[in-house]
Amino acid sequence: MTHIIPKKREDIPELEPMLQMVEASMGFLPTSMMTMAHWPELAQVIGSLGATVLNSGELNAGLKQMIAFAVSNAAGCHYCQAHTANSAEKNNVSADKIKAIFEFETSDLFSEQEKAALRVAVHAGMVPNAVETEHMNELSRHFSDKQVIEVVAVISMFGFLNRWNDTMATTLENSPKRFAAVQLASHGWVAGKHE
Repeated sequence: MTHIIPKKREDIPELEPMLQMVEASMGFLPTSMMTMAHWPELAQVIGSLGATVLNSGELNAGLKQMIAFAVSNAAGCHYCQAHTANSAEKNNVSADKIKAIFEFETSDLFSEQEKAALRVAVHAGMVPNAVETEHMNELSRHFSDKQVIEVVAVISMFGFLNRWNDTMATTLENSPKRFAAVQLASHGWVAGKHE
């Protein structure tokens, strides 16, 4: 159970436009956002950041969700793993490819460009950060400077979300929980310790 009881929608009318946008994008309201709503300005900023990082720019939304999944997996955040795997599927990433992210280095399902992005994500999710110059050089061989910024922005945003959700013991919503239980179970995914 989450450490702070999430706000109820009816108690935060000032956030309704943003909540509608998030709900339309994700199909549900994330518990993490409803907990952040205790500080409405924070919820607004994170909502805007998420919309910018995940829904704009040049990179494909499916690739962004795979990057988010890889960094969340490296960081060990089950809440974000479930969300990003579920969102990857909603952005036309196949179930086989989502499962293969665990072994992306040896999988034929990924292009060299995707592997470069996922490699940076995995190493960035480690503590301490294990990204090396060779990882960034390889990323730059496949992506423009702006696209590299997009890759790192996804990684960085999920750095915050991974820490937030693990620290707050955020309760995972039913939709991503069901998805992850079926699609990620073969890789040892289980619902978070806070369920």
